Amino acid sequence: MNKVHFVGAGPGDKELITLKGYKLLSNADVVIYAGSLVNPELLEYCKEGCEIHDSAYMNLQEIIEVMEKGIKEGKSVVRLQTGDFSIYGSIREQAEDLAKLNIEYDCTPGVSSFLGAASALGAEYTVPEISQSVIITRMEGRTPVPKRESIESFAAHQTSMVIFLSIQEIERVVERLIDGGYPSTTPIAVVYKATWPEEKIVKGTLEDIATKVKGEDIRKTALIMVGEFLGKEYNNSKLYHKDFVHEFRG
Repeated sequence: MNKVHFVGAGPGDKELITLKGYKLLSNADVVIYAGSLVNPELLEYCKEGCEIHDSAYMNLQEIIEVMEKGIKEGKSVVRLQTGDFSIYGSIREQAEDLAKLNIEYDCTPGVSSFLGAASALGAEYTVPEISQSVIITRMEGRTPVPKRESIESFAAHQTSMVIFLSIQEIERVVERLIDGGYPSTTPIAVVYKATWPEEKIVKGTLEDIATKVKGEDIRKTALIMVGEFLGKEYNNSKLYHKDFVHEFRG
């Protein structure tokens, strides 16, 4: 029996899908893609006659039914997830339902948006004497967050941090980062749709970033990046210009 292929689509740029992911996508008979979170230009890789479904208009049961039908018909089925599905990808429920149906699956990783955002800034998360760890987290919302994983508890480390799915509450995020231990002068960046054609970068400090983000009307599909890795001139990358640092520090 065929397998369902979970494929990470990458952060946005259609060329940032992996070669293996591209091959699976271009050979697929059925593709279920993650709605507006996946750049629709990636669907140009699909072959003529491919059956394409937008999961933004489907519930979990409908997604599983399309997968099951495709597999039973001997078709190649690809589930195209945003970024890399291992970070807020929500594939666990799908995998559990496939197991109940005795349908096998495999996973092809993708480039996560937190990596695309760092590249957009020409930044390095891990720099000697500054930070050797990266915290990836989110604010609680419809999906709860364990109390031991609060923004404040992570902020106490003052290491590099990337916050997903929280831009709509940027003021609250900033408040909790400061409460947890980051100085108000800590550099911070918001990257909207990293690597997409409409990518937008807003830079500042914890003191002013909320005002700047509201001024750009950014309300979704953006990452919050915070830490001293964004504001030091030790980074020798050609992409990391001095005027970038000056914009942080004023």
